[in-house]
Amino acid sequence: MSAYLVVGFTAFVITYVMTPVVRAFAVKVNLIDRPSDRKVHARPTPTLGGLALFFGLIGGGVVARFLPGTEFNTVFATTEPMGIAAGALVIFALGAVDDARALPAPVKLAGQTFAAGLLFLSGVKMNYLLLPTQTLSLSDDVSVLVTVIWLVAMMNAINLVDGLDGLAAGIVAIAASSFFVYTYQIAENGGYLTPSAPLLAIIIVGATLGFLRHNFYPAKIFMGDSGSMLLGLALGGATIAGIGSAPSIPLSNSGSAVFLAYFPLLIPLAVLALPIADSLLAIVRRARKRRNVFLADKQHIHHRLMDLGHGHRQAVIVMYIWSALAAGAGLAFSFLDSSGVIFALPVAVAAIVIYTLFPLLTKLLDGRT
Repeated sequence: MSAYLVVGFTAFVITYVMTPVVRAFAVKVNLIDRPSDRKVHARPTPTLGGLALFFGLIGGGVVARFLPGTEFNTVFATTEPMGIAAGALVIFALGAVDDARALPAPVKLAGQTFAAGLLFLSGVKMNYLLLPTQTLSLSDDVSVLVTVIWLVAMMNAINLVDGLDGLAAGIVAIAASSFFVYTYQIAENGGYLTPSAPLLAIIIVGATLGFLRHNFYPAKIFMGDSGSMLLGLALGGATIAGIGSAPSIPLSNSGSAVFLAYFPLLIPLAVLALPIADSLLAIVRRARKRRNVFLADKQHIHHRLMDLGHGHRQAVIVMYIWSALAAGAGLAFSFLDSSGVIFALPVAVAAIVIYTLFPLLTKLLDGRT
């Protein structure tokens, strides 16, 4: 555990220190996100925060590579780290160009597919599909479709949730933290051939927390598409690394073993369920109005929370709480007595619902008074 903490802390420090430097550079080259009627922030804010995140992710990986006496040697004996680094560089460059001049959606999709393909070629891929009674080995032509679709979906999910100061960084930190806790336990019990999944997860945690100090409301810098797509690629790569190779979990005639094997994907999916659902609803909403589905608007969940009466900071905290609930519930069902979790979960959900609707309830009570 100490080696993971060292790597995560390194990623935190690098990102924290580099973010003001990147901010100064963004101001110098005039990479500024200007306010508009489709945006929440009221003052021009430097973007390109993805560069600081990139330094943090790569720096954490370099420290893990040269940290003596750790199990990380098995990770760097493969081509996965180089593939992840190459994919991260490509997706950061694509996002940086998009931050400077808006790229057409097909160009962004092509770049995302190319970056995902680099991870696949390096070995970060879905090799097996687990079923209740058997394990299906996927051929490369099927595996590449599953891998690329998952990675592209993750990149766009994080990109779409990046609507308020600190929202994307905080949600990714929560998802990666819960994912690390679970995969670390599995790796310690010999569940993975290499500990690449928990290693990448803890690096993501450190980098996002280091950036969040500068990105939380009122944000001094935005991560931009260069940061949101980078985090989506990294988190997607970590989840695939968690189940990409055949797990050492024996299958049975029941589906419990399959559920356990796929659980690494379910944790970040649970945390990102709300943002992903929000993104799908946005696409449907814009399609019904015959608008460009990639054209941003102010009708996302975080915007509606602000319409309810939550301030900018409070709306972000509400989203954090819902994400933490999803992550905590997933871990609790894995490591704690399920009967106690089933009793406590509805109470927690009810409390968070009341907190979410508190400004509206207050207005209704004041109106009746």
